[in-house]
Amino acid sequence: MRLRNIPGSREAIAESQYVIHEEETRAGSWHEIFENDHPIYIEIGMGKGQFLMELARRNPDINYVGIEKYSSVLIRALEKMEEEETPLSNICFIRMDAEDIVKVFAKNEVDRIYLNFSDPWPKDRHAKRRLPSRQFLARYDVILKKEGTLEFKTDNRPLFDFAVEELEPAGWQAKVITYDLHSDAALMEGNVMTEYEEKFSSIGNPICKYIIFR
Repeated sequence: MRLRNIPGSREAIAESQYVIHEEETRAGSWHEIFENDHPIYIEIGMGKGQFLMELARRNPDINYVGIEKYSSVLIRALEKMEEEETPLSNICFIRMDAEDIVKVFAKNEVDRIYLNFSDPWPKDRHAKRRLPSRQFLARYDVILKKEGTLEFKTDNRPLFDFAVEELEPAGWQAKVITYDLHSDAALMEGNVMTEYEEKFSSIGNPICKYIIFR
C-alpha cells in the first residue's frame, strides 16, 4: 500500500511531546518514561490512534504505547492528541518498525498487545511480515508477561484464517476465537472500535477477533 507523504510530518513527529523516539528509549525503561508502575498495553500498527486514545480515556491507570511505522499516519494521531481538551498523560507514541520491538521492550515488560486491521501482506512470500505470523508471535512472546494476552481484530478472513493456523506451530493458545464479533453480545461489551472497524462493519463485513495467550 502506497501512503501519501505529508510535508513536514517527520519534523512535527520529531518535535512532538507525545512521541518517544526509538533511539531515546531502551528495553525496560517504560515505567520510567511514564513515571509510574501501571500496566503497559501496546498497539502495533495503531493507525490514526482512535482505538488507543479511547482506551486511554477510559483507563487512566493503564499506560498505552502506540507503535506506527509510517510518519504520514502517525501525524494524524498527533493531530488528534492536540485536539484533546484534557491531555492524556497515559499514552505515548513511537514511530518504528515492529520487527525491532524486542529492542525497545524488555522481557515480560508488556501486559497486553493489540493488533487491529493489520496489513494482510497477501503474497505468500511475504507471510513472515504479517503481524500475526509465527515470526512476530515469537517476538511478542519475549516482551509479553506470561499472564498477558494478545488481541487481534480484522475483517480480512484469509488473514484471520492464517493467524489462527499460526497459533499451534508458534506455541500459543486461543482463549477466544470469533468470526463475527459484532454478533457476540458478551465480546461487544466494552468493545472499542477502530476507524477501519467502523467503516467495514457499517457495510456489513463481519469482524473476526481472537484473544490468545502463551
